[in-house]
Amino acid sequence: MAHPSQLGFQDAASPLMEELLYFHDHALMVVFLISVFVLYIMIVMISTKLTDTLSSDSEEMEIIWTVLPALVLTLIALPSLRILYLMDEIDDPHLTIKAVGHQWYWSYEYADFDDLEFDAYMILTQDLLPGEFRLLETDSRAVIPFNSPIRMLTSAEDVLHSWTVPALGLKMDAVPGRLNQLTFIGARPGVFYGQCSEICGANHSFMPIVLEIVPLKNFIDWTLFMKA
Repeated sequence: MAHPSQLGFQDAASPLMEELLYFHDHALMVVFLISVFVLYIMIVMISTKLTDTLSSDSEEMEIIWTVLPALVLTLIALPSLRILYLMDEIDDPHLTIKAVGHQWYWSYEYADFDDLEFDAYMILTQDLLPGEFRLLETDSRAVIPFNSPIRMLTSAEDVLHSWTVPALGLKMDAVPGRLNQLTFIGARPGVFYGQCSEICGANHSFMPIVLEIVPLKNFIDWTLFMKA
């Protein structure tokens, strides 16, 4: 859960988000070193009055400033490609959920269970209970089992939406007439919040996402309760 004046990311709640955080730190360090090096060169060139006629026409210098950026790009590209392949990997999911975006609420269908589907509307401010978050709580939560591979299918009924849960590193567009999919594993139990991340109309800010990760026994009890 994000908090006011937070500068960094939310704590990772899935292995994929941990990989994204590591890659962010790696890329940020590369950018920082490049910035320091360029700033140093600029200061040296501005402050010094010495010139070298050999450096103005040097094949060695040209090779260095061509090869060095290529190496830097390789250092960034290889981890990035690895994460892209991890994000697209589908490895025998234990549960499949379909999230359909509407103006302006989400509906969920549990494909592995008969007649287990529901709509999730935002709870109005005047109806919130103590401790609940404004603009983030819904009347029904999507519940998944802890430490199980989950496949999430996203689509939309009217306009473009985007199903996003930052703490899990999840963001997938919901497109009318199309099914997109993503996979993830909840690494720890808890309640995680997200919002539609695609401008979808007047009430775009009022279709939150609440995902609750629970132990398997609690998940089974929840499915029995929902079907009853």
